[in-house]
Amino acid sequence: MTAAAELIDGDESLNFHRISLYVKNEPGVLARVAMVFSRRGYNIESLVVNSAARSGYSRMTITSSGDPTILEQMIKQLAKLIDVVHAIDHTGDEAYETEIALIKLKCDSEARHEILQIVEHFGAKVVDFGRQSLVVRVYGSSEKLDAIRNLLAKFEISEIVRSGKILMARGGATT
Repeated sequence: MTAAAELIDGDESLNFHRISLYVKNEPGVLARVAMVFSRRGYNIESLVVNSAARSGYSRMTITSSGDPTILEQMIKQLAKLIDVVHAIDHTGDEAYETEIALIKLKCDSEARHEILQIVEHFGAKVVDFGRQSLVVRVYGSSEKLDAIRNLLAKFEISEIVRSGKILMARGGATT
């Protein structure tokens, strides 16, 4: 298994639900989906929207936490929205899940060597060198991204941008 696709085997210890929506690529769909969460007082922890393989459709991957019974009802509500083709909760399913982060660090030449060792250990890559800064790209599980962030925290992190989680069901299962 590559670092880009960590196998998630249904660990529910964090009570996060991974929801996949296949939707028509129409204006307002995202707002209607977000309203389902908002009406129930649920926060969307992570949201990624991208074009699907079929033209005119998009895939949404949403991570949210909360009571499984209420989230189950919300998924049923999402599936009833006119522009939603299908809504699936992948919690407990075997799926490949990954995330990407860009981390900008302020650093002088003395700190670079140690930063580069950490970057190499995590299989990350420096994508921008400046006189007083570096930009690091790292991908993998959320835990991996959290771990490298924690190690780099002793240096001056000036910015972090994370993509949010994406996933794909394994085998013949539908995402």
